[in-house]
This record gives sequence, structure tokens and C-alpha cells, in this order.
Amino acid sequence: MLLPLPHGKTELIEVIRITDPARHLSSEDLAGDTAAIWDGDQAQQALSLIADLPRSGLYRCFLPGWGIRAHDPTDQLFAIAFCFRCHGVRMWGLDLPVEQQVQSFDAESPAALELLRRFRSCLPG
Repeated sequence: MLLPLPHGKTELIEVIRITDPARHLSSEDLAGDTAAIWDGDQAQQALSLIADLPRSGLYRCFLPGWGIRAHDPTDQLFAIAFCFRCHGVRMWGLDLPVEQQVQSFDAESPAALELLRRFRSCLPG
């Protein structure tokens, strides 16, 4: 998957559990509850998994359940919402090219399955 250019500045990732997935069809930001904070190696590993997501055919539902907000020491750099059902991704970020704002990924790939496992491990119980 093509990550936004400032991904190299990421020091911290907020893992977001999306509570209103339908909102993200036309929203101007990522909304949901912070499920975890990943920093250091954990944040870099997550970005590597995301970068390794292979492209796939895009389906139509786009009801994302998980997302991330990437931060540098002072600002939010970008946000990504993932729909593991339709293989869709929506990104938000400053000066993000149109071709990066909507992408697809293979939700059955090893990288996607590991990313989803890490997201789910953020939930209590």
C-alpha cells in the first residue's frame, strides 16, 4: 500500500476502534475511540505491515472497523480507515494526492491478517 510521504516522521500511532463506520463514506476525518497507543518499534512494525499490504479488488461496502492516526512529536500526520470486508482504505492527510485517498488491499494477505490480529488485541478481554 502506498503510504503518505510523512509516514517516515511517525513516532506514535493511535489505534482507533471505529464506532460509526457509515460516517466514513464521506467524512473529512477519522472518528472513533482510541483503543491503544503504539510507539517506537510497535509503531514502526505497524507501518511496515501497512506498507506491505498488497493491492486487491475493491468491493463496495466500506464500513471500516479499525483505523490509525499517525503522529510526529507535535502534530497528526495522517489517518487511515480500514475495511477488512470490502478491502477498502480511506486516508486523510495534508496535501495527500487524490490517488492515495482511496486504495484497496488484500484483506486475506498475511500482512493484513497480522494487522487485524494486532488491532483486535487492543480490545479488552
